[in-house]
Amino acid sequence: MNLHVYSETGTLEAVIVHTPGREVSLVNPQLREQLLFDDIIFESNAREEHLQMLQIFSKVMPQPDRVFEICDLALQTLDQEEARIFFTDELIRSLPETSIRYLRRQLIELEPATLLEFIVTGSTKQLPNFSLDPAPNLLFTRDLAAVVTECIILSRAAKPARVREFLLMETIARFHPLFSSLKNNIIHIGKQDSVEGGDILVASPEIVLVGISERTTFSGLMSIADKLLKHRTTHVVAVDLPKQRASMHLDTIFTFAGPNECIAFPPAIIDRTNNISVFKQLDDGQIVVTQGQSLKRTLEELLERPMTFIPCGGKDPITQFREQWTDGANVFALASGIVVGYERNTETFNQLALHGYEVIHQNEFLQRWRDKPFKREPGEKLAIAFQGNELCRGRGGARCMTLPIIRQEDAF
Repeated sequence: MNLHVYSETGTLEAVIVHTPGREVSLVNPQLREQLLFDDIIFESNAREEHLQMLQIFSKVMPQPDRVFEICDLALQTLDQEEARIFFTDELIRSLPETSIRYLRRQLIELEPATLLEFIVTGSTKQLPNFSLDPAPNLLFTRDLAAVVTECIILSRAAKPARVREFLLMETIARFHPLFSSLKNNIIHIGKQDSVEGGDILVASPEIVLVGISERTTFSGLMSIADKLLKHRTTHVVAVDLPKQRASMHLDTIFTFAGPNECIAFPPAIIDRTNNISVFKQLDDGQIVVTQGQSLKRTLEELLERPMTFIPCGGKDPITQFREQWTDGANVFALASGIVVGYERNTETFNQLALHGYEVIHQNEFLQRWRDKPFKREPGEKLAIAFQGNELCRGRGGARCMTLPIIRQEDAF
């Protein structure tokens, strides 16, 4: 299987997700901020909401068996002793302040399922005298890596709470046969830098957007821009964001719905002039940087087509902030003009309707296509609303919960 991602909205053919499990029930409210959660999540409802979202994916995707659960991939990977050794040694290096180094042999000798339990929940009965915090953010697989054309960027966590997740993803990418086509195109991040996948958007095979955010540093941007420009990418567009939790990643305030349509949070994207830097490599290998006038103008110039920015939350400023807080700008495209998002963001869906989208609830969508393969009419656009009242408590929407590994180029 040749992995590649050529756009944000071309047909999705393979994706990695994580349906929340016991780890979200282990979040102590007193530690929720340390664990990067604004609230605690009710596990059974969150699981149900996530599985309903995946039902939509399976109906639209050409091959529904290509929705991969990261824990399934992890079990297959950790069955290899070499992979267990790699993960354990990297974890020890990442947690020098703990006594985990004394458990090296025990960790390597754990059964794969038991080691995975320790990685995700932070504890196991096989290690009764040692525990770590749970890893509830595994739900947000988007941040762990980014496939860009035929390369994979292995993210480096900005916060200690997510170190185990990022190491698990790196271990899978190194040792699982699913990633064999990318083995020679792995982009690593320097140990002093941080880059997270929510800040990376593939506008086209040649144009990649990177947010400089609370979670992605300028030095992290520089480390990946240089490497991307040596591959198929011709321009890396850096978008400087406010360094705050509300806009922790670029995709919390800006996502693509189609090749020429985006959802944008007005106060941070439409009404604000962001500092835009465009990196380009010259024929002699030198990288030059120019300043863009605005994100919209920059995209239009580079993509050579007009772009429509649809306002998250509509026109009312209070509603804009409320719906951005509940991930109204964090929609996920299953194909060009077919997006999914939380149903509670009603004004954002109203704006999509004004731009020609049929807004349809998940139950109606699944009922409509229950007995036949999914097929849409030429030019038809769908905005599918699914319930996410528990999922959104973790501060992440449909895009945050998905890591595409095969996506075709937009047929624009």
